[in-house]
Amino acid sequence: MSLLDVRNVETFYGASQALFGVSLDVKEGEVVALMGRNGMGKTTTISSIFGLTRPRSGSIRFADREIAGMLPHRIARLGLGLVPEGRRCFPNLTVSENLMAAARGEDWTFEKVVELFPRLGERRDQYADSLSGGEQQMLAIGRALMTNPRLLVLDEATEGLAPVIRHDIWRAIARLKAEGQSILIVDKTLLELLALADRCFVLEKGVTVFEGSPQALTPELQDRYLGV
Repeated sequence: MSLLDVRNVETFYGASQALFGVSLDVKEGEVVALMGRNGMGKTTTISSIFGLTRPRSGSIRFADREIAGMLPHRIARLGLGLVPEGRRCFPNLTVSENLMAAARGEDWTFEKVVELFPRLGERRDQYADSLSGGEQQMLAIGRALMTNPRLLVLDEATEGLAPVIRHDIWRAIARLKAEGQSILIVDKTLLELLALADRCFVLEKGVTVFEGSPQALTPELQDRYLGV
């Protein structure tokens, strides 16, 4: 049974349809990559899962419970943790305050997040808006982990970050996978993403057009669906 099961979801922005039948699933302990060119519906899919944009039709089940149409805070409390595109840290709170504001549960603590991202420990008393973009991304991931999610969702995990920071983020995600964390991830750096993913889903124009292993996503398919 899948932890997350999205079936035939259609989502609109007003009169404009953005998703025309997206289907994907994530099993316990699995890392799933959600892929596609810009504007193909990846962020809208994540927004639909979290109730930020309500789907007009289709089914979204989490832990065998229908969540389509639920309020976002209720969805989050079921065990979904979001690292949104653009990070969206609380700028006027310190690193430690950002993390503690999200604390729920006992597994992920401030100390464990700092072990995963030592930079956050070094900057624990700095305000979030004084951090670099990479440090803010670490903070956004740490904040999501502090909710102790059953499923961690990362939208554009390393976009716009310096190579050394990207390396730190991918190292952290690899550790999370090794610890059995279920993850749904969007990113454009195919080499690192395909090395970590157990399965991939590709969207094109709001429709799921590929599902399979990273090995099945051949160079020809990558060029067709992901090339510039």
